[in-house]
Amino acid sequence: MTVDAPRTVALVVAAGKGVRAGLNIPKQYAPLLGAPLLRHTVSAFLSHPRIDGVACVIHPDNHDFYEDAVQGLDLLPPVAGGDSRQDSVLNGLRALKDKGFQQVLIHDAARPFVTPALIDRLLDRLQTADGVIPAVSVVDTLKRVEGGLVMATEDRTGLFRVQTPQAFHFGKILEAHEAVSGRELTDDAAVMEAAAGVVAVATGDEDNFKVTEPADFARAEAVLMARHGDIRTGSGFDVHHFADGDHVTLCGIEIPHDRRLSGHSDADVALHALTDALLGALGAGDIGDHFPPSDTNWKGAASHLFVEHARNLITDQDGIIAHVDLTIICEAPKIGPHKNSMREAVATMLRLSPDRVSVKATTTEKLGFTGRGEGIAAQAIATVRLPAGGKREMTS
Repeated sequence: MTVDAPRTVALVVAAGKGVRAGLNIPKQYAPLLGAPLLRHTVSAFLSHPRIDGVACVIHPDNHDFYEDAVQGLDLLPPVAGGDSRQDSVLNGLRALKDKGFQQVLIHDAARPFVTPALIDRLLDRLQTADGVIPAVSVVDTLKRVEGGLVMATEDRTGLFRVQTPQAFHFGKILEAHEAVSGRELTDDAAVMEAAAGVVAVATGDEDNFKVTEPADFARAEAVLMARHGDIRTGSGFDVHHFADGDHVTLCGIEIPHDRRLSGHSDADVALHALTDALLGALGAGDIGDHFPPSDTNWKGAASHLFVEHARNLITDQDGIIAHVDLTIICEAPKIGPHKNSMREAVATMLRLSPDRVSVKATTTEKLGFTGRGEGIAAQAIATVRLPAGGKREMTS
């Protein structure tokens, strides 16, 4: 007789303010190589065949950030967080208690590098305990310090650094949280310990670090790059001629000029070239395949919509955008005074840091149609990295 596998849910805690990262938005929604950090985190669980559902606990004020971050992903409805992480977890467990889950993985949103192997280790070990935590042994010497002076050297024997996700039998961790409500405990394992539960240890992962400080984003980018070994390059080229008007739109920035660019959308020649470069890196056709000029829905449309569509196709493949390089070719208007604004605008569209975006301008020395001032051309190159083994698919 075959025994059905227990149904498992991942509860991602994303209700914090993330102020230590020094950003103008909570760190879990900050861009990380083309996608919000939270999207990287939840995708690790969505792609695992032993996870039957993923739910996030979020701050009620951040609902718009959340919806943008997880657009298109198949998640359970979000749950409003509480005053503390412990309250937020309890809110999440209460919201899920009637959904038929027997196991739960409770995870911090700011740890985007959970591997399938780590999830498997936790769930396998859970068969012999009430809870399981991933842990990494302490290898550095520990000193007790007061007032900037070393007071003692501590024995590190038996000490571990604990990570998330932490795995539990659903009913037991919910009962434990209910029992200790009002007490401040450091993690969910401590909650289970307080309820006299048995907590086992599984081998953690050094790359499964928590993004906390500004420098952690650079480290996170390096880890993502290392995990995406299928490097693709796409190129794009576009041309638009001038018509009567008072400005041109390039990289989403309106630049005063005595003429405008003619086209079905807003005729942003730079963003059209960039869209084709991104689509080309995926082997996904060109801008006309996705947004045909015959479709009146795109008449006068802002071209950032095309760029964001191509970006989303890449993130849907678990891909990351490593770098884009744009060259605008025209005699006028002058591009130099606007390059920084254009670079920032493209970086925002692609959810990249500006140092991964290049915007340049050149002329054709009065040669050709651009030299005669009849229009503007643009070319773009995009470097995209995909997981070496391809996107992992969910199995039912």
